[in-house]
Amino acid sequence: MKLIYFAWVRERIGKADEEIDLPEGVVTISDLIEHLKTRGEEYEAAFAFPEVIRAAIDHEHVEHSEKIGSAKEVALFPPMTGG
Repeated sequence: MKLIYFAWVRERIGKADEEIDLPEGVVTISDLIEHLKTRGEEYEAAFAFPEVIRAAIDHEHVEHSEKIGSAKEVALFPPMTGG
């Protein structure tokens, strides 16, 4: 599955995207964020406040409780502002 990071999430992790295999037990967006926090200091910094992170599965905005299923792409990003 491809993960795409935007804005300060990308800056803190140090990469715009990556391919990962989901570990067993990672079922929802919330599970994914918790898993990513274990991958190093940069991920921990990016997801220190998971409640503000927004997510999209295959280009559709979803809640953290959404199941990832057979998604090809998950995007993670901070809140957006209008302008």
